[in-house]
Amino acid sequence: MISIKTKEEIEIIREGGKMLARIMEELKKKVQPGITTKELDRVAEDLVFKSGAQPAFKGYEGFPATLCTSLNQIIVHGAPSDYKLKKGDILSLDLGIKYKGFFTDMAITVFVTDAKISGNPVAADFEVLRLIRITKKALKLAIKKSRPGNTFGDIGNTIQRYVEQQGFNVVRDLCGHGIGKELHEEPQILNYGKRKTGPELREGMTFCLEPMVTMGDGEIEKTKDGFSWQTKDNSLSCHFEHTIAITKDSCKVLTELN
Repeated sequence: MISIKTKEEIEIIREGGKMLARIMEELKKKVQPGITTKELDRVAEDLVFKSGAQPAFKGYEGFPATLCTSLNQIIVHGAPSDYKLKKGDILSLDLGIKYKGFFTDMAITVFVTDAKISGNPVAADFEVLRLIRITKKALKLAIKKSRPGNTFGDIGNTIQRYVEQQGFNVVRDLCGHGIGKELHEEPQILNYGKRKTGPELREGMTFCLEPMVTMGDGEIEKTKDGFSWQTKDNSLSCHFEHTIAITKDSCKVLTELN
């Protein structure tokens, strides 16, 4: 059953979402060659507690960290390690927090570069940057489609059609989700589908949209650590996510600073 939140509950989620957005902005600034993903996790945990919130992921189904750091072919749930970022890596930062009893969740993907080094990007970088840009736009289109009267199938269809038109593929075995008093609530929100199928969007719903896009065929497999999912063909992947709320005639992104 999809829960409907009150205006007061959505306001609490929005407060937490703004905290999360600020933390993510700080983390993004730290992404540079030489830093380890464990260091990023330590920064994330410190910022979460300083904000008055709690980490949502640490301990969830045994996950060992506050921040998910998914590198290159890792799609989601990458566990931080002593790996030092290198120029040309792409890194997905996925972070959730709990604030006043409610959860928020967001993710961004960052191209690792050194702003101090001048020079033109190589041809391969252009395609990586295009993957990031297309995934980010897929999320933007999904948000635009999220309004009362549309269905979750409409959202999935919008993401799928745009991504495939650009020559990439969506991951079909992972999905977005409802969110609120639990980190993962109903419904599951696929990144593909048919128009006018699935539950209809209603005012007061809160959920996470999270396009996951690959350069390859979209097939996935579990990693050896048991936490992460990666592309089966080792192709690069990208992930963006926002928590949103359905309003009377549109939607509101809750994990942004505006």
